[in-house]
Amino acid sequence: MNKTKYYTAGNTAILKQYKIAFICSRTCPAGIILKTYDWACEQREKGNCIISGFHSQIEKDVFHYLLKGKQPIIMALARGLKKRIEPEIQNALNANRLIIVTPFEESIKRITMETAYKRNELMVELADEIFVAHAASGGNTEKLIRENAGKKRIIFNQLS
Repeated sequence: MNKTKYYTAGNTAILKQYKIAFICSRTCPAGIILKTYDWACEQREKGNCIISGFHSQIEKDVFHYLLKGKQPIIMALARGLKKRIEPEIQNALNANRLIIVTPFEESIKRITMETAYKRNELMVELADEIFVAHAASGGNTEKLIRENAGKKRIIFNQLS
């Protein structure tokens, strides 16, 4: 079913699990941020596998909450695979609870709006459902959701 070619590092068995894509516009209201942290903690407690770019501040915070659990995590990069891996990411890789995926070759080192969008398309393609914390009006997140309406189960943060 997957059409996009991608590269991986970590436990590929995680890709067979039920996956929830976490997507959020770079900027969002404060009330949504707190509700999103609660959502992340709930997913961690349920043991749900989350796929996200974990790039923006809210995504990094969600990643931080998820790392405190034992559930599998999928990190999708908007660039090629990293050569240097942060200790908390390496620990999750060593524990076989993390896989890093990217649609880009190692030569792609910079994140752009275009690479971020392509990364998000890969996340949606791999995911079984999508959780949208916030989609800014007229932004790329809103565009991605519109393009995938009807293809995947999409859950919107109730404060969005």
